[in-house]
Amino acid sequence: MTTTTPTRQRRRVDQQQRRTAVWMVSPALVVMFLVAAVPIGYAVWLSLNVYSVRQADLSQFVGLTNYWHALTSPEWWAAFRQTFLFAIVSVFLEIVLGVAMALLLNLAFRGRGLLRSTLLVPYAVLTVVSAITWQAMFETNLGLVTGVLRALGLPGGEHVWLAEPGYAMTVIIVADVWKTAPFVALLVLAGLQVIPPDVYEAADLDGASRWQTFWRVTLPLLRPAIALAAIFRLLDALRIFDLPFVLTKGASGTETMSMLAYQELREGRLIGPGSALSILTFATVMVVSLVYIRFAGGNIRDVAKER
Repeated sequence: MTTTTPTRQRRRVDQQQRRTAVWMVSPALVVMFLVAAVPIGYAVWLSLNVYSVRQADLSQFVGLTNYWHALTSPEWWAAFRQTFLFAIVSVFLEIVLGVAMALLLNLAFRGRGLLRSTLLVPYAVLTVVSAITWQAMFETNLGLVTGVLRALGLPGGEHVWLAEPGYAMTVIIVADVWKTAPFVALLVLAGLQVIPPDVYEAADLDGASRWQTFWRVTLPLLRPAIALAAIFRLLDALRIFDLPFVLTKGASGTETMSMLAYQELREGRLIGPGSALSILTFATVMVVSLVYIRFAGGNIRDVAKER
């Protein structure tokens, strides 16, 4: 009896705490449902119908026909490939540059505080503003980048970068990396600052070189922070819209999944097919996030424990 009674009391307290937690979280869940679930559900309903562009409120239920047309269209798969090409290349470059910048900012030198405070300036610049800036820099006759390439006799100085396949995607990737690599650097820097100095002292006593210390000590301990930065950036890159919209309007092999859905919805006035493309884009991002969390979820949970 003496052991059973405290156990029952603990269970009763745990149940009360769970009920309290549910009541405290429920307002946020209701808001999330209204803000996210309701619009998504309405978009799903729109994607199951076709609507007349001449007569308001005239629609016809077609089931999964819009999805079938989307998945069998070459435009969707071209946008799918271009979106993943942009996402994979840009996120890889951002992770590499972000880790390098974080290692630099973690060193002790004069002006380090000022450099850290100005690191997020590119990330704070509006995407439209940065896109227009890079558009001007790659102008054929007046652009800074093309002018430097011509002066140095390097290839690319005479190309119309934003009008040629391959070159246009390169400009979009460069603009995105310039803007978001500092954000990755700050996330990685936060991971660097929680690494205890004892491990570096132990590596130094063992005679490890700087490269060995980075590869066998720093990088493994940074994997949780890198995993968190990668999932943030990957999900954001898969939804890319503003950069290609401003720079190329989707021309020259730069049309993304979000741009294709926009063109169907806003420019083509095809509400059903456009909604189906939007849901497919959303489903693609969700599948990628679930797969990533499934295989890298341990590293992300490590970040949560460190916090």
